[in-house]
Amino acid sequence: MATLAGSPWMRIRVFPEVASPFIRHYKLKISPRQRNFSILASSISGPVADFRKRVEGEIRVRFAPSPTGNLHVGGARTALFNYLFARSKGGKFVLRIEDTDLERSTKQSEEAVLQDLAWLGLDWDEGRPGIGGEYGPYRQSERNDLYKQYAEQLLKSGHVYRCFCSSEELEKMKETAKLKQLPPVYTGKWATATDYEVQEELEKGTPYTYRFRVPKEGALKINDLIRGEVSWGLDTLGDFVIMRSNGQPVYNFCVTVDDATMSISHVIRAEEHLPNTLRQALIYKALGFQMPYFAHVSLILAPDRSKLSKRHGATSVGQFKEMGYLPQAMVNYLALLGWGDGSENEFFTLQQLVEKFSIDRVNKSGAIFDSTKLRWMNGQHLKALPSEDFIKLLAERWKTTGILTESEGMFVKEAAELLKDGIDLVPDADKALSNLLSYPLFATLASPEGKPVLEDKLSEVATSLLAAYDSGELGVALEEGHAGWQKWVKGFGKSLKRKGKSLFMPLRVLLTGKLHGPDMGASIILLHKAGSCGVVTPEAGFVTLDERFNMLREVDWEAFNRDQPHLEESASVASH
Repeated sequence: MATLAGSPWMRIRVFPEVASPFIRHYKLKISPRQRNFSILASSISGPVADFRKRVEGEIRVRFAPSPTGNLHVGGARTALFNYLFARSKGGKFVLRIEDTDLERSTKQSEEAVLQDLAWLGLDWDEGRPGIGGEYGPYRQSERNDLYKQYAEQLLKSGHVYRCFCSSEELEKMKETAKLKQLPPVYTGKWATATDYEVQEELEKGTPYTYRFRVPKEGALKINDLIRGEVSWGLDTLGDFVIMRSNGQPVYNFCVTVDDATMSISHVIRAEEHLPNTLRQALIYKALGFQMPYFAHVSLILAPDRSKLSKRHGATSVGQFKEMGYLPQAMVNYLALLGWGDGSENEFFTLQQLVEKFSIDRVNKSGAIFDSTKLRWMNGQHLKALPSEDFIKLLAERWKTTGILTESEGMFVKEAAELLKDGIDLVPDADKALSNLLSYPLFATLASPEGKPVLEDKLSEVATSLLAAYDSGELGVALEEGHAGWQKWVKGFGKSLKRKGKSLFMPLRVLLTGKLHGPDMGASIILLHKAGSCGVVTPEAGFVTLDERFNMLREVDWEAFNRDQPHLEESASVASH
């Protein structure tokens, strides 16, 4: 078995041995002016202009997005794995922009991708924008002269040839192959053309492409760092285009030249690029480039195990950012899509991921994107933030959305701490605070869930509560804070001969208008403060304690027990 490009794990098997047990050749029948094309077992020593050979052991990886849309979570995970691999090995993380699709590539998409990467904290060592490096330029559209140089080198060496086939001829070849149930490969019409035939077409100005000569026998095998041994038969490929008739290079040619001339040591990319490896390997060998190691990461799948797409909801990093997700939560979750450190731990910071990451723990099976799990993980990261950072996030949100008039002060701090456990996304804070400030008493009393509380002599508790408020007793207790509230509740329960749920559930309904919510004592103390500090905007729907007790005075308790349908209608009106 011949070794390709000096990498002991990359082999092309072509035909029985000739001349030497260590070197095997495959010679093509081509015109005399062209060199024989051989696949050789040899070290790298080819003449490559301006090519910097990779330092032995130097780790260099790249993320090369196409700026044709937003950064998909699959692309973000690929970037993350490249970043973690580089950082864990003390290597370099290179950012390259693959914008050779001139019709679809936009500056806006490029900026969006760069912003998303920066938001995730995936800083790069070389490449766009502005950082530069000795291997630039780092945008493919600025490297056309380099591609043309290497294309001409392959033409001179006989590894590629000019193909003058028209689109109609190529389409007819595909149809013929389909009828014969053969792979739709190029038939090689111009592979053996004479100098005279080529010159004749050139003089006529016939458009042509550059096609790469592919051996007609043998197989390519690679040892993928994630998927293990992968092989392809060369007879299924056919001679492929590396330069279009308009002079634009084709993706596989650009990528090979870029990765080689940028000294990329490891190519970590999505598994959908796996078929491209065959073409790229042949180009590497023909140009005398050193092969990188390949690792193809599995696809991210939707819950129905289809490829994750827009029909499944949010799929881009920018969308999740707008929804209020934290970058550290996104990074943590994306890392767990196909990777784990072998422990039960699911909570990692970016630095911890760098310390624990290894490519051999990346799973080759598809990973399911679970939005519920992502939301939970975001909540865990929110709760892990330093208290001042968490409060600042919520305070700025409340002021921006018009619930509060300011983003500082004791009310803001206490509200954030009180509502913390019920918030998984920052936007959740709006609903949490609005619920706290609201007082849907009539809707709760009219609901089926409220009926047991109503029937437990709720009117008697309401009468005693109104008396405590009117006397100023409750107000004094609330001014004293938590200790004052605790003392008052204990005495209030004793006077009614109630304790536990029989005391706290009626109090919760009467004071908050709800059956459930955060700590009741802290909630009432906070509402008492909100009524005096003026931090809540008029648009927030805040019902003060004074207003709540006025509503309690107007409750017709007998009507609740006598005419439930009528009360449900009244409750709907009152809640609005």
